[in-house]
Amino acid sequence: MGRTTMKLAKTLLASVVIAGGMGGVALAQDDTVTIGVSVPAATHGWTGGVNYFAQQAIDRLSETYPNVEFVFASSPDSPKQIADIEDMVSTRGIDALVILPGDPDAMTSAIKQVKDAGKFVTVVDRQLSIEGVENLYVAGDNPGLGANAAEYIKQALPDGGNIVILRGLPIPIDQQRFDAFMGSVEGSNITVLGDEFANWNRDDGFRVMQDFLTRYPEIDAVWTQDDDISLGAIEAIRQAGREDEMFVVGGAGMQQILQAVAAGDALTPVDVSYSPAMIATAIELTTSHFTGGIQVAGRYILDSTLITQDNVEGFLDAESPF
Repeated sequence: MGRTTMKLAKTLLASVVIAGGMGGVALAQDDTVTIGVSVPAATHGWTGGVNYFAQQAIDRLSETYPNVEFVFASSPDSPKQIADIEDMVSTRGIDALVILPGDPDAMTSAIKQVKDAGKFVTVVDRQLSIEGVENLYVAGDNPGLGANAAEYIKQALPDGGNIVILRGLPIPIDQQRFDAFMGSVEGSNITVLGDEFANWNRDDGFRVMQDFLTRYPEIDAVWTQDDDISLGAIEAIRQAGREDEMFVVGGAGMQQILQAVAAGDALTPVDVSYSPAMIATAIELTTSHFTGGIQVAGRYILDSTLITQDNVEGFLDAESPF
């Protein structure tokens, strides 16, 4: 596991039980278990990191536990992801499913069917539309990501200022980030000029930021909540020659952004962690449930940390593809 994962502070909520001999399924020497892992295709940097860290964890755990088999699938859309998990249950006979649903609303019914078939289900990153379907939920601290970004912007603009927000996709984790951010700036002198979805996509970040730059002659800060969006927004700002007028706060810990933070780039002074390596944490915990007789239930939340020039060294990872 890379330094980024090792350095992440982990908050284990009270609803999570991780203790030996408390209902886990300890494998006998000749028993085997099959774990399905389903993630979205690498359509942008963060999901590329998810695919990388998932495969890294599978390779490592397969070597450590020869009696654990993994079935891995990367899907470009919800219909394909649903078909993949149906095949894992009917053809591959999985005992557990670790899934990062591309569209949690579209995927909830299919995931519930896996749970109803008696399989152990771990959901990663994106909450389902029905509560209580999964055995285990592993994610970053989405409200913390929004709140930490807001607190930094308030500190950097003590007299107030104008900001724009480039959001992700219209799904629950985006709403959690946005609500926490807005709650943190409420009552301050920060004025949110506008917010638009940029789909966690670099090209859309460029397009939305170009529009903001055209509409608003005075912008002091930009919150993108995602580093892929940040790259597009930064390019638009530089093309407009306005890089000395504002700064950008993103999220996720992309190495390209962290290198700019480390270099003291005024346009990118900080970032907020939300590592795609959380998929490896989910796979490892699910495997431990079967290999060590360990019960894992509830919610496992990885802290979203403000990354500054002072602490960025702990998050740099030369081996990370993201």
